[in-house]
Amino acid sequence: MKNIVITGTSRGIGFELVKIFSKAGHNVLALSRNTEPVDVLQLKNVHAFPFDITRQEDLQKSYSFISEEWEQVDILIHNAGAIVNKPFQELSTADFEEVYKINVFGVAALTRKLLPLINPGGHVVIVSSMGGVQGSMKFPGLSAYSSSKAAVITLAEVLAEEYKETGPSFNVLALGAVQTEMLEEAFPGYKAPLQPGEMAEYIADFSLTGNRFYNGKLLQVSSSTP
Repeated sequence: MKNIVITGTSRGIGFELVKIFSKAGHNVLALSRNTEPVDVLQLKNVHAFPFDITRQEDLQKSYSFISEEWEQVDILIHNAGAIVNKPFQELSTADFEEVYKINVFGVAALTRKLLPLINPGGHVVIVSSMGGVQGSMKFPGLSAYSSSKAAVITLAEVLAEEYKETGPSFNVLALGAVQTEMLEEAFPGYKAPLQPGEMAEYIADFSLTGNRFYNGKLLQVSSSTP
């Protein structure tokens, strides 16, 4: 049984991950602003509370829960994300800040907060996007989103180096198209080849076993473009 923290669990891939890990018998802390979708499931080994990754109080709340109830974390999955789809000249500084607060600063803040509780043999998995991969196809309107997803790729590489002697491991999964609400926001009407549950199965397996083979690596998980 592993102790697993997942962000962005109210919908899409994060929601599916909660169900997968719970069914497998793991303990799950599901972190999202909206807990209702997870609460409705009434899973005994799943704990959820309203969580905003940009709020220091909520970061402390997650730390307190883990230290009191679990003592340590085995897997941390950064799945929460924000997207703005606007032409570059219409993007405001506030738009960029909102995306980066969640996609970059939030990832760094939660990781830093929970590191003292993460098992040295544990695994931190950051869900990025093919849009953040250097040399991949890029799309107009996603300058804030794609650049934020590029930032966390480098963040993971640096953290893997910084903690290579002590653990945990850090890896990034750059996802291609998955039929989620966020994809619909970015590409209205586009039909992706993969459903959230299918991608969640892959991420769950990688989270449990990937750190045996990878550290500080970017894996491109995409069967299509976008």
